[in-house]
Amino acid sequence: MRSWIPGVMAASLLATCSLAQSGSSVAKQHADSSVIAPNGTAYVTRVVPVPKTISPEAQKMLARVVSDKAGPNRTVEQDRAGVDKWQAGAGTLSKQMYPVSVSAETIAGVPVRVVTPLTMLPGKQNRVLINVHGGGFRVDSGSLTESIPMANLTGTKVISVLYRMAPEHPFPAAVDDTIAVYKEVLKTHQPKNIGLYGTSAGAILTAEVTAKLKQLGLPMPGATGVFSGTGDLSQGGDSAAMYSLDGLSGYLAPPQKGIQDLGPYVAETNPRDPILSPLYSDVSGFPPTLFITSGRDLLLSGTTILHRAYLRAGVEAQLVVFEALPHAFWNNPELPESKEADALMAKFFDTHLGK
Repeated sequence: MRSWIPGVMAASLLATCSLAQSGSSVAKQHADSSVIAPNGTAYVTRVVPVPKTISPEAQKMLARVVSDKAGPNRTVEQDRAGVDKWQAGAGTLSKQMYPVSVSAETIAGVPVRVVTPLTMLPGKQNRVLINVHGGGFRVDSGSLTESIPMANLTGTKVISVLYRMAPEHPFPAAVDDTIAVYKEVLKTHQPKNIGLYGTSAGAILTAEVTAKLKQLGLPMPGATGVFSGTGDLSQGGDSAAMYSLDGLSGYLAPPQKGIQDLGPYVAETNPRDPILSPLYSDVSGFPPTLFITSGRDLLLSGTTILHRAYLRAGVEAQLVVFEALPHAFWNNPELPESKEADALMAKFFDTHLGK
């Protein structure tokens, strides 16, 4: 059982699979229980079966055994090498499923991937999507897997910004790079025909860039997508205390002030800076935005809290929460739920760009 410091939620969430024992024998050893301390800290044991409300493929994914003992002890270089290798493989699979062409270019001095559909309808030639990838602001875990399906499904060119990353380049480097690309795109496209979106760190960056555009007095894009993100880097929220990147399995650090592992990105900036944490910004006038998260997403809280802030400000904001799945599950392109999520994203941009 994990027991954590008073004042924050503490939990042991037990999956029903084990390398050494069957799920049923594990369940027999643990009873559902909860103890609430006087200060509200929860010490919880729960036996959580794999739900039948998700696809068989997703059930199989949730049944994977992922050790929760190994902490984040790899170097940045090791992380980047491993993620780059995975992203290349996942990108190849995505391209097989969603045929496109991919090229490496530079826009406004910023390296980008340009992902172009094989067939572009005349009515969509004036549209463009700008992607800012996920990866905790320290690795690239999505410039291919987040861009390839969108280019294919929308029939629209996608520019994925390979922004500078932490720890070498903390905030606001990623924001500045994205703004530079956006300003260049504005020279050839109407704002209403530009979409901006990202997953995880990219979802955070999407909201940050939108806040910065408002601060600079630049025209807003036609639509944005915040796919498993947050607008508050000063605190983690309830879900960050319960779920790891793999949901109920895998290493989970004790809850801390702020979002886990994003300290190098925040660096010396006040965590409540209104650009770094747009929850503390005036989000009125932001473009129509689609929010997507999932039931075992460590950023479930952050996504839903930011969504409500948009609603309070009168922004047209939709929220979709997928059952049971972990953080950014759509980076596994073969899951039926990933195909559904990609289709929802594509439909949203098709509906809102050019209005």
